[in-house]
Amino acid sequence: MEPTMARILIRGIAAGLILAAGTGGTAASTGDADDWWRALQALCGNAYAGTLIRAPEGDDTFRDRHVVMHVRDCSATRVRIPLVVDDDRSRTWVFTRTPSGIELKHDHRHADGTPDAVTMYGGTTSNAGNAETQMFPADAHTRDVIPGSGLRSAWLVEIHPDARFVYAANRVGTDRGFQVDFDLARPVPAPEAPWGWVD
Repeated sequence: MEPTMARILIRGIAAGLILAAGTGGTAASTGDADDWWRALQALCGNAYAGTLIRAPEGDDTFRDRHVVMHVRDCSATRVRIPLVVDDDRSRTWVFTRTPSGIELKHDHRHADGTPDAVTMYGGTTSNAGNAETQMFPADAHTRDVIPGSGLRSAWLVEIHPDARFVYAANRVGTDRGFQVDFDLARPVPAPEAPWGWVD
């Protein structure tokens, strides 16, 4: 999927997903969501290099950095993916199967392993998505820990087996967005464990 299409999906579809989340949308528990989950688990144990596609103006956190995702820990109901940026091992994506769908949380840690003040934000899918793409509208906790984002944030994760893993974030209705693509065709050496990691 081209970056422009990811942007369109986040800005357009996310609004409907957020509405569904607030009105008891269909749970992402069967069908396409299961296929997407299997594709995610198939990556377990591998690490992949990422390329920054877009970021908010003035945000250089990922620009010209060495970015690696490591699908380090998998079970039937949880997949944890540390995201390493140069020597910064503070970030882990946590995907969890729940009765209401697939949950994405962002676990942020300090170098001593203690939680950051802004951590465990994210959301849960409000429908089954499709076999390649899942959308995660922000939940109430995100509104509490990220002032100003409210329920307007949404994340999109695409898995194109043997080709590309896409992680994108946006504030719905704005041009403030972030996207990084990972090359699934070429695994790379795994990085060190993230800060505060507990197996």
